[in-house]
Amino acid sequence: MALLSIGLQRRTLPGFGLALGVTLTYLSIIVLVPLTALVTRSFDEGFMDWWHTVTTPRVLASFRLSFGVSFAAAAVDMVFGTLAAWVLVRYRFPGRRIVDALVDLPFALPTAVAGITLTAIYAGNGWLGQYLEPMGLTVAYTRVGIFVALMFVGLPFIVRTVQPVLQDLDAEFEEAAASLGASRWQTFRRVLLPTLLPALLTGFTLAFARAVGEYGSVIFIAGNKPMISEIAPQLIIIKLEEYDYVGAAGIGTAMLLVSFLVLLVLNGLQRWARVGHR
Repeated sequence: MALLSIGLQRRTLPGFGLALGVTLTYLSIIVLVPLTALVTRSFDEGFMDWWHTVTTPRVLASFRLSFGVSFAAAAVDMVFGTLAAWVLVRYRFPGRRIVDALVDLPFALPTAVAGITLTAIYAGNGWLGQYLEPMGLTVAYTRVGIFVALMFVGLPFIVRTVQPVLQDLDAEFEEAAASLGASRWQTFRRVLLPTLLPALLTGFTLAFARAVGEYGSVIFIAGNKPMISEIAPQLIIIKLEEYDYVGAAGIGTAMLLVSFLVLLVLNGLQRWARVGHR
């Protein structure tokens, strides 16, 4: 037992206790304390008052819109983000570095600027809107506009999580599968997908988490019509403008709980994918 204890001590990195203490203190100050204050504030007037606030038709409609469209946008980004990562890794073409840099543009672009830009493009007199609306497809000031905005902000998360995995995945595996008679779909399903699945789930989780809390790029293109195109973050802002701080905290707490449950499920799927791949 003494030898085992000595071996464990030797394997422990120097300064582990200090580093762990600093990490936990930092996370508590930055994350735990604000979230605790949010939850505490939301129950200032009791649980029933909080429950009444978060179950009103208007709030429930905003929840369905925020989480539903965020999930859909992240799912679509997962498909096209994987395709974009594949093109950037597997092919060499003029302007490739420019395209690679453009992927990170939603990270650097202020969200309000992104919202104004998307609105200008998809409005009835915009570059694309003037052609789409005569065909019966209205984007700006509808749920479709919210979907487009959330796809815009979520795409880089998928590309940047899948791209390194593709770079580490040697093309010889695909060539070997093809030489053994596998079709392109079989190669993707049996060779590529098991390797990419953990990264795909990670990117999906990040894109979904970003989309749920997105405000700046959505607020300009959403239209903010109650029960139709009003997202939950916008409803929180409305509560704050009405000086209903308890109501705003209550909606925020409900979003926090739902987001935590969804992310918990997604993290479980990520762990399952990693174990299955091994």
